[in-house]
Amino acid sequence: MKEKLIGEAFIAMENAYAPYSNYHVGASVLTKDGKIFRGANIENASFPATNCGERSAIFACYSEGYRKEDIEGLAIVTDGDILAGPCGICRQVLSELLETDTPIYLSNGKEEKTTNIDELMPMMFGSKDLDGKI
Repeated sequence: MKEKLIGEAFIAMENAYAPYSNYHVGASVLTKDGKIFRGANIENASFPATNCGERSAIFACYSEGYRKEDIEGLAIVTDGDILAGPCGICRQVLSELLETDTPIYLSNGKEEKTTNIDELMPMMFGSKDLDGKI
């Protein structure tokens, strides 16, 4: 599963639109029924309007009706010289949209690491923090 998912993320990275940073990211989500959703980073001159590859992929998955319990794994790849994890915004999104132990595979084509959102974001802020506040 890991190799296929990383390969799909590298395919997704080919569609990245990164004219400002020239830093390309691809991601792929595998659901338990075998469906794969791809995403790439799409930049915008107004940087807050940029969408990262992992959010593009997970949003595509959720847009098709899948939810965290349906997800088998997530791969995130970059063309950077060093292995990179998701940015803070992506970590926050993934903390709500993935099970805490769902494998997350990171690769830059030279190095690989397997992790999960629980390791990437200890003490994550989530719905439990809002109980009784809304």
